[in-house]
Amino acid sequence: MSSKRLLTVALIAGEASGDLLGAHLIEAVKQHYPNCRFVGIAGPLMQKAGCESLYPQEALAVRGFVEVVKRLPSILKIRNGVVSQLKQMRPDVFIGIDAPDFNLGVAEKLKAAGIPTIHYVSPSVWAWRRERVNKIVHQVNRVLCLFPMEPQLYRDAGGKADFVGHPLAQTLPLQPDQEAARRQLKLEEAEQVITIMPGSRVSEIDYMAPIFLETVPLILREYPNAQFLIPAATTATRERLVKMLESEYYKRLPIRVMSAHATLACVASDVVLVASGTATLEVALCKRPMVISYKISALTYRMVKHKIKVPHVGLPNILLGKGVVPELLQHDATPHKLAGAVIHWLNHPEQVQALQDDFTQLHQTLQLNTDELAAKAVLEEAKVVW
Repeated sequence: MSSKRLLTVALIAGEASGDLLGAHLIEAVKQHYPNCRFVGIAGPLMQKAGCESLYPQEALAVRGFVEVVKRLPSILKIRNGVVSQLKQMRPDVFIGIDAPDFNLGVAEKLKAAGIPTIHYVSPSVWAWRRERVNKIVHQVNRVLCLFPMEPQLYRDAGGKADFVGHPLAQTLPLQPDQEAARRQLKLEEAEQVITIMPGSRVSEIDYMAPIFLETVPLILREYPNAQFLIPAATTATRERLVKMLESEYYKRLPIRVMSAHATLACVASDVVLVASGTATLEVALCKRPMVISYKISALTYRMVKHKIKVPHVGLPNILLGKGVVPELLQHDATPHKLAGAVIHWLNHPEQVQALQDDFTQLHQTLQLNTDELAAKAVLEEAKVVW
């Protein structure tokens, strides 16, 4: 294919973590093939990198069975619409970034129409519903995996998969500078800094933020001079958090809501209270102790509990193969238990040092040239000579 020909790359990212992956991928593809159009469903980072968004990304950011059912008609309308538009555009390749429940359905229809398809970020098939592997290898031409144990599962099923490392491991330094982060955030005088990360979706904020915010006064009893940061992933989540903090119960608390800058907040912190998900890996790569928590509707929890096949749900614990950080989930996700776990880290600096050694080892395992490897796979599927 001539490098002068316009290459069209379609991408769909369903939430903030996918938006970050997509933005890095777009920049890497442009380095090798500048004459490229990017189109699909994109968040602010992908749009800034040059991707045209056909629908708002926030419309896809829902979690849990019950929540998805409520929004199903609008989600299906978006999926049908984007499939129809992409079939007309005939992109050279389609990349679904995470959000497998949405993206794999799109990929299946586009692949059937003769458009090469990639799924970027393997679903957690090693954790639950492993039988999905057989279906996925028929829905997409290739899977790009962030973790080293994943590709073999797809190859065993006759599919094509690559371990590309994790982009956060590529971009974050092995030795984060806490003092510099505190200076940048004007926190030099703070005795303890605790970052709160209740999720990247509005629905997660609604579930997790009240529990996390109720934890703050309990920590302040033990550490009255502590400061709290909440980096909001999107404008919508920031607005929801700011509204919560306007209540009489919360407004006097020493909490600063930030627009993005999650990494900076993590590096500046002594401890991070974080909702289970991709953010837990970001905290680990910042070498910070954390308390992982999550809570979903009772119905959703009953439906998924028996399908989970691993002893841990937090990515750092899964990847290291041991419970290095506490996980307080569902009924254990109470302010008193969360506060106790945060205070434990503050009281035991020797345990923090051992944890940081584990996290450094994990960082080195995941540290490949992710953007370059992912871009290579995209251009290969688009039949561009690398």
